[in-house]
Amino acid sequence: MRTVYLGTSEFAADVLRILAASAHRPQLVVTRPDRPRGRGRKLASPPVLEAARGLGIDTDQPESVNEEPARRRIAAAAPDVVVVCAFGALIKEPLLSAHPMLNVHPSLLPRWRGAAPIERAIMTGDERTGVCIMRLTAGLDNGPVCTCAETAIAADDTYGTLAARLAPLGGELLVGALDTSPPFVEQDEAAATYAEKITAEDRVLDPDRPAVELERVVRALSPHIGAAVTGADGTRLGVWEATANPAQPDDPAPGELSLEGRVPMLGCAPGTLGLTIVQPAGRKRMPGDAYLRGLRG
Repeated sequence: MRTVYLGTSEFAADVLRILAASAHRPQLVVTRPDRPRGRGRKLASPPVLEAARGLGIDTDQPESVNEEPARRRIAAAAPDVVVVCAFGALIKEPLLSAHPMLNVHPSLLPRWRGAAPIERAIMTGDERTGVCIMRLTAGLDNGPVCTCAETAIAADDTYGTLAARLAPLGGELLVGALDTSPPFVEQDEAAATYAEKITAEDRVLDPDRPAVELERVVRALSPHIGAAVTGADGTRLGVWEATANPAQPDDPAPGELSLEGRVPMLGCAPGTLGLTIVQPAGRKRMPGDAYLRGLRG
């Protein structure tokens, strides 16, 4: 089939590479404009743009994919199907109805519709997740599904490790759906849950929660977003890796950040959270023990 691909993230770039190696290589890749990123806020291209250039596929970066120039560019590619994967912007009419559209969604729909399905699955402690290929509709990831595949969520999975398994799974599932055109089945609305976008509040480790829950938050936000704790003096410390420990009689109180052990230790309710990879403000990530050695001089 002739395809046009809409995507932005690293996850979408991995799926694109698999699609491009198939008989359904995209005629055009559409992604978002370059945006400031990192501490220096320098303009950076979306991962999908870099992938498409490396594959020698024509690209477009419209401010809005819904405006007429972008719609005209897509139509000129004469796609049989438009594939959408982690594009990061709402697709509206008349583009939505102009072409058949398939969406690659990294969850077991109808669970975790929305912007952050991988993160929310880890945060909640789900034991399994997967990828679904669905028809894109005006609703939030509520279109009919034609195929799904599952994978287990390991106890030490981070967003990075889980996404790295889900992306090739999604790419292979997508190619199979384009090859065979399986029938679509409507989702069960009564079973739907929603994966809201990650906010600044989601990143803050609340010590009034159990340590095992906070450890899942850290894993869900690593390595792309990061969690954080705030010390008694107001100092904010980024957290990229942590270990939950069961409650002990001499644990620091919930909210207390102990600097007396091998790594910084956050008192929780219950248990403690050992901060094994941290990032002080304005500095690079470092092991928790190196951070403490620096404080102790």
